[in-house]
Amino acid sequence: MTVKIGISACVLGDKVRYDGGHKASSFCMQQLAPLVQYVPVCPEMAIGMSAPRPAIRLQLDAEHQVHLVQSNNSAIDHTAAMLAFTEQKLPQLAQLSGYIVCAKSPSCGMERVRLFDAKGQQLGKLGVGLYTHQLMQKYPWLPVEEDGRLFDPALRENFICRVFSCYDYQQTMQDGFSVGKLVAFHSRYKFLVMAHSPTAYRELGRLVANAKLFAADELQQRYLLALMQALKNIATRKQHANVLQHLQGFLKHGLSTEAKQELADLIQRYRQGFVPLLAPLILLQHHLKQQPNAYVSAQRYFAPYPESLGLRA
Repeated sequence: MTVKIGISACVLGDKVRYDGGHKASSFCMQQLAPLVQYVPVCPEMAIGMSAPRPAIRLQLDAEHQVHLVQSNNSAIDHTAAMLAFTEQKLPQLAQLSGYIVCAKSPSCGMERVRLFDAKGQQLGKLGVGLYTHQLMQKYPWLPVEEDGRLFDPALRENFICRVFSCYDYQQTMQDGFSVGKLVAFHSRYKFLVMAHSPTAYRELGRLVANAKLFAADELQQRYLLALMQALKNIATRKQHANVLQHLQGFLKHGLSTEAKQELADLIQRYRQGFVPLLAPLILLQHHLKQQPNAYVSAQRYFAPYPESLGLRA
């Protein structure tokens, strides 16, 4: 099974936007494409709109319900057609491990989409694209990100980490969920979760420890949702340094005093911003080769996504 990512078709270079253009993303089309299988969707084209076409917008009615209407003629309302499409389309996307949407789009925007009142006055960037809103409601665990936000290195790394973690979980459970599989999965993800959220690290630990209190289906979804919410937090240098120190602790009995000090100093230099994360990681992995530790080596923290993406460089 390949990592499947839903994506707004315009972000892959398809000329399906209202102006007949596209919003091709070089990261999606060049760096990420060899590692994933895209499932492109253009909701507007799917409901029969042409390209080019009149612009559309999100508009509140008197009952504060959001409608998807034509900008130059709000009497032309596409809401029912879009909702019918999402009801038919979303069940087909259950195997996705992530989704990249087009920013600011009234159908696909994840956040900060312009919202208007019935008189055409802008209320602010308060909306969520109608299609993406339904997507996130149906799959609250699914990593979703906007094309524009992927220009930010921290947000890009965070999204890719969530996508490959989600995929790993799906692969682990594809032949059926079991508490044993969950325990083994959680064991591999402990330090990755700790780097993103020490609080979630403790909460997920308690959830797994109390696994027998939940029905299997509920536990499977509860854990995945909690994991994805935890990893959505941006890992800080302080939190990474804390994880690195924990991992160093597993090697303390086999390292010389000089080697311990060298590693401790490198972790501190990383924490202070003088070296990249790769520096202490590589040194840790070097020591692991000298004194193998199966538990530490299995930690997803060392390789949460393919190295070829260069996101930790």
